Amino acid sequence: MSDGSCLVELRGVSKGFGAGSTRVEVLGDLDLDVAEGQLLAVVGPSGVGKSTLLHLIGLLDRPDEGDLMLDGDDVELLDGEARAHLRNRMIGFVFQHHYLLDELDARDNIGLPLRIAGKGAAAAHARADELLEAVSLTDRAHHFPDQLSGGEQQRVAVARALAMKPRLLLADEPTGNLDRENSEQVFDLVRELHLLAGLTSIIVTHDEELARMCDGTFRLAPAGQPFEYV
Repeated sequence: MSDGSCLVELRGVSKGFGAGSTRVEVLGDLDLDVAEGQLLAVVGPSGVGKSTLLHLIGLLDRPDEGDLMLDGDDVELLDGEARAHLRNRMIGFVFQHHYLLDELDARDNIGLPLRIAGKGAAAAHARADELLEAVSLTDRAHHFPDQLSGGEQQRVAVARALAMKPRLLLADEPTGNLDRENSEQVFDLVRELHLLAGLTSIIVTHDEELARMCDGTFRLAPAGQPFEYV
């Protein structure tokens, strides 16, 4: 649980796409605090900017207006290289699709972020083996994605997101492509790893039942309408 300090702070954040008569305002004058250690669900109808919000927090995009702070630092002051370094060091991503590489087995998919960061094969494999055990897939270490079920593929994706020991986990509809049983299993896994790793986690979901299992819910509304935090 949170100790009260904020890891993520947004102040007056706005974001739109397009120009002129075709411009669409997605987020408008948004304020949000996410406390250290919090598991926050982000909900709302399609098109209100849930994924856009994650992309901004994850430093994959920049707001048109407003301030974004991570661990007290204004990331809008950072150049592209510094943002990329901070993203790779601090943030793990899980998406609706697992985005595993077909030519790599589960162990190497999980260890890939470490290899990209310049770690040797031994270190990458050691960390991958830890995470395979954490997601109960040790016996699938050398299975390729097409040899894994949908739930197993997403569990590998969750493990890969934690390979670099991030402080912040961002998950965009991580159970959206799964049936009910696998959805609950993957969500329970995310919650368990959130606690074990001492993460701060933001999960976009359409599933109100899963959202209620989080510490809090931030309900996005169309630009110009009030947001709700419960």
